[in-house]
Amino acid sequence: MDYQSTLTYLYNSVPMFQQVGSSAYKEGLENTFILDEHFDHPHRRFRSIHVAGTNGKGSCSHTLAAILQEAGYRVGLYTSPHLIDFRERIRINGQPIPEEYVIRFVKQERLFFESLHPSFFELTTAMAFRYFADEKVDVAVIEVGLGGRLDCTNIIHPDLCLITNISFDHTQFLGDTLAKIAGEKAGIIKKGIPVVIGETTPETKSVFLKKAHDVEAPIYFAEENDREDYSGVECELKGLYQAKNTRAILTTLPLLQEAGFHLDEQSVRNGFAHVTALTGLMGRWQKLQDAPTLICDTGHNVGGISYIVEQLRQQSYHQLHIVIGMVNDKDIQGVLALLPKEATYYFTKASVQRALPEEDLKKLASIAGLKGSCYPDVPTAVRAAQQKSLPEDFIFVGGSSFIVADLLANRNALNLH
Repeated sequence: MDYQSTLTYLYNSVPMFQQVGSSAYKEGLENTFILDEHFDHPHRRFRSIHVAGTNGKGSCSHTLAAILQEAGYRVGLYTSPHLIDFRERIRINGQPIPEEYVIRFVKQERLFFESLHPSFFELTTAMAFRYFADEKVDVAVIEVGLGGRLDCTNIIHPDLCLITNISFDHTQFLGDTLAKIAGEKAGIIKKGIPVVIGETTPETKSVFLKKAHDVEAPIYFAEENDREDYSGVECELKGLYQAKNTRAILTTLPLLQEAGFHLDEQSVRNGFAHVTALTGLMGRWQKLQDAPTLICDTGHNVGGISYIVEQLRQQSYHQLHIVIGMVNDKDIQGVLALLPKEATYYFTKASVQRALPEEDLKKLASIAGLKGSCYPDVPTAVRAAQQKSLPEDFIFVGGSSFIVADLLANRNALNLH
């Protein structure tokens, strides 16, 4: 097996949420415990930090990893979904897992997997934990895949937990109220392990307080942190929502120091300032072109899009062009209702099975008062926006991680940075 045939096997043999959505979701940790036993509990061989939340957990995970790297640690980073290459999900000091390791792991364990029928995420998590143990990382930053309580990353015993925020997403699995969703995310809170909560509402704060009290976990709310320790810290990630992510990260740092991590001020500042180069993070208010300005962002639910819309309001431009596509299991009408009506829209779809057809998106958008045309794929839509834009215009590309993935995969053909 070469790398491509290995990926084809992975994608086709085990259900992948990124591609097919809810049919890939497996509730419960039974397979995870079996895989963990099979590989001799690799997560026990490195320290870890567990990050959950509706929005911001990817940015926070990457920034924490960057800070720890700058402090001299060998740092594993496990995140999802990937944008271009599967190997983005599993990194050590910013370097993706080697193709050869992925090939060997699948080849050696294939018979065991086929009798177990794990999900794609269960298999990928097992691979990540085994790789981090084999490579003797000092610490791994582990991002929750979905929810928390029943997520297969929730077998780790971390030094610290971070829950960024709670908003509506994946309600078919996590519940239809903020309190229910918070209850699922709070499932990562463990006995005696400090937990930082990045952002709360009255509905969610009580859930976190009760869970922390029940398991005797020290709890800290970033909203109550005055951030004086690192005044003027320069964050490379420029999305408006990063202000709250920054506050959450800064709240974790003294707790990590109490846990024995040596984090000097320069390492913290360097980590914030160079997170993309240090960890390979992409797609967070990422600028790909000047004159016209082209920005992409992976925000894809009402909580994430509300920040993006506010940031778009703060930009200076002659005309706003928005290339947008969504997947069919999101609150599409909720997102469309937030978007600016004066923009010109380019409705498209990503190259995944879950993508909402562009004609369907246009119909829903017209009900919300949004006007534009349909395009069969992301490169075609972006090209049309580029052709119709003046140098002083602004192009935004988003609505889904998969739209951004298709954009980045075609950046050379589109003459983007």
